[in-house]
Amino acid sequence: MSGHSKWATTKHRKAAQDKKRSALFSKLSRNITVAAKEGGDPNPDNNASLAAAIEKAKGYSLPKDKIKTAIDKAFGSGSDSANYESVVYEGYGPAGIAIYCEALTDNRNRTAADVRSAFTHAGGNLGTTGSVAFQFVRKGQIIIDKEQCEDEDELMMAVADAGGDDYEDGGDEWIVYTDFTAMKDVRVALEEAGIEVKGAEGIMQPTTPTEVSLSDARKVQRLIDRLEESEDIQNVYHTMTYSDEVAAALEEEE
Repeated sequence: MSGHSKWATTKHRKAAQDKKRSALFSKLSRNITVAAKEGGDPNPDNNASLAAAIEKAKGYSLPKDKIKTAIDKAFGSGSDSANYESVVYEGYGPAGIAIYCEALTDNRNRTAADVRSAFTHAGGNLGTTGSVAFQFVRKGQIIIDKEQCEDEDELMMAVADAGGDDYEDGGDEWIVYTDFTAMKDVRVALEEAGIEVKGAEGIMQPTTPTEVSLSDARKVQRLIDRLEESEDIQNVYHTMTYSDEVAAALEEEE
C-alpha cells in the first residue's frame, strides 16, 4: 500500500467541477431520484442504492432540502414525476484515450446525439457497448478530510486494518480505494476507528492508464469538459494520465 498520487490527473478535474456547482447539484439530485425510484423505497435505511447516492451528495454539500425534494420526485405523479434511465456511452478520444460515460436521461435520442457530437467535434469516436469498459474496474472511493487524520502513517494503518486496497494524497483530502463490494464495510471500520468520512461513492478506475503530452491533455480535457456540461452525464471516466508539470500547466490555463 502506498500514498503515491494519481491526484495530478484528477486535481484539475476537481477544480473545474467545483466551479460548476449548480450543474453538479442537478446531477446529484437526479442520481438520488433514480436510486430512490429503482430501490422502491424512500428510506435510505431500506434502500442501499439511495443511501449511497445520498452519501455522495452530502460529500459535495448538497443541501438537505434538495435531497428531500429529489427523493419526493421519485414517487411523484404528473409534472412532479421523473422517469430517468441509466445509459453508458463508451468511446475513444484524442490520443486514443478511452472514455467511459455514465448517464441518467429521460431522452435517449437527445443524450446520444449530444455525446456523439462531443466525440466527433473532439476528433474522437463513439464506440459500441463494451468497446472500452474492459479498460476499467469498478472500485469504491472514500474521501477523508486531512483534518480528520493528518498523520499519513496513522492513515495507512487504519486503511489496512479496515480492509482498504490503497490510498493517495488528494491535497486537502485523503482518497481511499476499496473493492466496490467492500466500500460500506471499509467506511464503517474507518469511522469506528475514529476517522470521520466525508463521502463515499463507486467509481470506474482505469486499469491501463496512458500518459499524454500537454497538447493531447488539452484536447482530451476539452472533450471531458463538453461531456460534463450535459446534465444527463453523471460521470466521465478516462484512461488519461499526465505528469505534474502538465497538471501545473493545465491549472495555469484555468
